[in-house]
Amino acid sequence: MPTITPRKNKNGEITSFTIRVYRGYDRSGNRLKPFTTSYKPPKDLTPRQAEKEAQKFADKFETECLHFGEANSSLRLSDFVPKYLEVAKTTLSPATYEFYSHNINDYIVPALGHLKLKDIRPSHIQQYIKQLTELPKKTRGQLQENGETIAASTVRRYLTVLQSIFKQAVKQGLLNENPANVEHLTLPKAQVPKIDIFTKQEAAQMLAALEKEDLQFQTLIQLAIFTGARRGELIALKFSDIDFEQRKITIERSAYKITGQPLATKPPKDYETRTVTINESCCQLLKMLKREKLAESQRLGSAWCGDDWVFTQWNGEMMNLMTPTKQFAKFLKKNGLKHRKFHSLRHTSATLLLYAGVNIKQVQGRLGHGDIETTNKYLHLIEEADVEAANKLDIMLLPKPDKTEKTSADIS
Repeated sequence: MPTITPRKNKNGEITSFTIRVYRGYDRSGNRLKPFTTSYKPPKDLTPRQAEKEAQKFADKFETECLHFGEANSSLRLSDFVPKYLEVAKTTLSPATYEFYSHNINDYIVPALGHLKLKDIRPSHIQQYIKQLTELPKKTRGQLQENGETIAASTVRRYLTVLQSIFKQAVKQGLLNENPANVEHLTLPKAQVPKIDIFTKQEAAQMLAALEKEDLQFQTLIQLAIFTGARRGELIALKFSDIDFEQRKITIERSAYKITGQPLATKPPKDYETRTVTINESCCQLLKMLKREKLAESQRLGSAWCGDDWVFTQWNGEMMNLMTPTKQFAKFLKKNGLKHRKFHSLRHTSATLLLYAGVNIKQVQGRLGHGDIETTNKYLHLIEEADVEAANKLDIMLLPKPDKTEKTSADIS
């Protein structure tokens, strides 16, 4: 009988279940590694309903494990992929699941799908990596005419999908080890992505320039800077998420888009529902925006399709996911500011908080990072700024003598 262990967030709410099916002992009396998987229940279930659904999932998983054990000797990678995707669908975000599915169908199955799981070796994976490094680069879905291939970081991202498949095969007892582990492979060197931020001066210039923009855009950018919320989290905000009296916003959903499907929402990344305090300026902008939306809904009548969204299209529907990106790029260009991605506002928020001496755990909480290590990446920016400040003080306070001038020692 499988064992089911609930996993909870810091609020004590169940976010997923770990399921293990034990396999007994080998001939030497050593306990075999159990088949393991996880199940993430839909958000709208009660704890009792979630437990029942987890039990159903566990029973089905146990049956599949028995079947896999019998078929282990001949199971091909392409045969295992559907089972992997079934599990992945319960653990990955919809957008990530779509990326994984496309990657598997376009690259992994054509290259390795014909091989039996038990026969795949690191040498096969190394050859697959070589194939990836030769893939032509695409820009907005179009092939580059200059023959440029995909970046090393993209190769590594594609490899992550394959590693995930083998990791699940190991959990289910189909393999003893993951042949795609990095210690067995030679990977192309990838540059550590630079964290792009706006300086304090640029942020101040941006806020001043915002006063000339329409109310909705003003509110969007101010919230991005002062809360550090992700683009999808901002778009999925409702006025019911705002406590105007306490000046607090609860972030409990994020907008996402799957190809060919309408815009939808899901829980935030890492399932970190959080409440953040906002400044008085943001609060006042939100109050004015709410009045503006109410007036517009009354003007449009039945044409208004709103559902209490803070940031909307003309008819009250949730704002398009690409709108903030496009509007922000135009805004920066118009005001002579260096182009940076909309996500840079989140990075800027984190670094400005750390500059101001806010505890890193508090920054982690505001940004909704599930892991403190994710927040720690901003610390080196503070260290770089400190070194730069020291160098500037050195130049300002201790001017160096002109090398062209001769000293008294030289003259003598």
